[in-house]
Amino acid sequence: MRKLSLFAATALFALSPVFAQTSPVPSPDGPSAPIAPALPAQAQDPALLQKVQAILAAAPAGTRFGLLVETLDGKPVISIAPDQRFMPASNTKVFTTAATYARLPALQASAQGTGVRLERGSHGLNNVVIEGRGDPDLSSAADCTQDCLATLADAIAARTRHVGDIIGDDTFYPDDRWSPGMSWNNMPFTWGTGISALTLDNNEFALTVTPGAVAKLPRVAGDGYFTLQNDAQTVAGDKSDIGLWRMPGSRVLRISGTVAAGAKPDVVHLGIDDPAEYAAFRFKQLLEARGVKVRGRVLTRHRPLSPLDDPETRGDAPVPATPQLPMLAQLPAPSLAEDVHLTNKVSQNLHAELMMRRLGKIVGSGSIADGEVQLTQTLTEAGVPQGGYYFADGSGMSSYNRVTPRTTVTLLRWIVKQPWSAAWRASLPLGGEDGTLGRRFRDTPLDGKISAKTGSINASRALSGYMPGASGQTLVLSIFANDIPPKGERAAIAAMDASLLAIAAAN
Repeated sequence: MRKLSLFAATALFALSPVFAQTSPVPSPDGPSAPIAPALPAQAQDPALLQKVQAILAAAPAGTRFGLLVETLDGKPVISIAPDQRFMPASNTKVFTTAATYARLPALQASAQGTGVRLERGSHGLNNVVIEGRGDPDLSSAADCTQDCLATLADAIAARTRHVGDIIGDDTFYPDDRWSPGMSWNNMPFTWGTGISALTLDNNEFALTVTPGAVAKLPRVAGDGYFTLQNDAQTVAGDKSDIGLWRMPGSRVLRISGTVAAGAKPDVVHLGIDDPAEYAAFRFKQLLEARGVKVRGRVLTRHRPLSPLDDPETRGDAPVPATPQLPMLAQLPAPSLAEDVHLTNKVSQNLHAELMMRRLGKIVGSGSIADGEVQLTQTLTEAGVPQGGYYFADGSGMSSYNRVTPRTTVTLLRWIVKQPWSAAWRASLPLGGEDGTLGRRFRDTPLDGKISAKTGSINASRALSGYMPGASGQTLVLSIFANDIPPKGERAAIAAMDASLLAIAAAN
């Protein structure tokens, strides 16, 4: 089992399960909007409330819960702290993907694939520019059949056999690679990889670790992008304890710990800080494999984030952008509906962040701030007051994000009324069946029936979506657990799941 405990950050808070606060919740952006009060006691089944409170009280001490369940028409079922603000983790994707679906025809019409072009360089050679347009699916895999970097390499090789520099250009979006509030220790790993308009292989680097002889170094192999510092050791037995680390911004990757002599080769995926550089690096390799002589260097072209990328600062000033020059070859646009399905099923952070920037390109520069405007518009359409949420990113990796259970349930009920509701709901993980809920609710009455988005970040867990009650009616749910003590996440999830099973059984 791979162990990353050296790099995990934990937090401990001393808070207890609480009931709803009825005062307005301040917004980070200014005065708060009024928040609906908690459900009056007579609107809840006292016996059910008592039972759910007892279930949640069995969670690790200090865990703070928020819960709201309603029927599709808004009839209250149960609430605990429905207007308190919680860190939503990947429940943030509910909001990002809903805003995407609400604008899907326009977004799909403007979507573009990655392309390449030649531009005049020095010494009479053309430079190759590989230009990203926000496509999340570009692949350099040897068995790639769709959206392949090899297709673009073939186009260059057919035009010329000698080139200068290879330039990775991601200026389609501003250089906004990590969201405010994301912990720096996540950056070296896949869930915290850099965000770029030029994305390749999910902006992940694959490292293969193979045991050596006992007391000798294991074999580690990559594609050459990182310098590998192998400080690990092969040991007898079948239990490995591998440590992986690199400093943010560094291309030196340290491998430490132990690799069991009896272990099979392990492929580990890690994050990349400069995706445009990595894409250019891999493109150079593909060109050279086709006999193209690359005389220059691997370079990048970024568009620095500026105050004008914030719509509040920008006002009526022109939106920052770079000219889109004709391509020698360009891949087809990605299917955004398919991308939403993937993003919600497996909770793909990179793809959610690219959606946020795609939203931000509708009337802005493609910045996070411009994307937040689109999220706010969607929530306003859904009837959600602004005091009930704050977002600093599109994936949930930011510790600044906050939502209330009422905000989430209100949005989910609004979604049901939209013409795209069925397609969007099909993107949610299905309990006991697939995605991030594949191992939860198995062999329970909600197996194969509860569809909901999970959320998981340090000391926080979340689940929001839809489930059937015992009567057959559809219930809309949102439950959050924040401030979970270290090593208490499994028990907190068990309490969350047990409470939902009890609610479904009583309704």
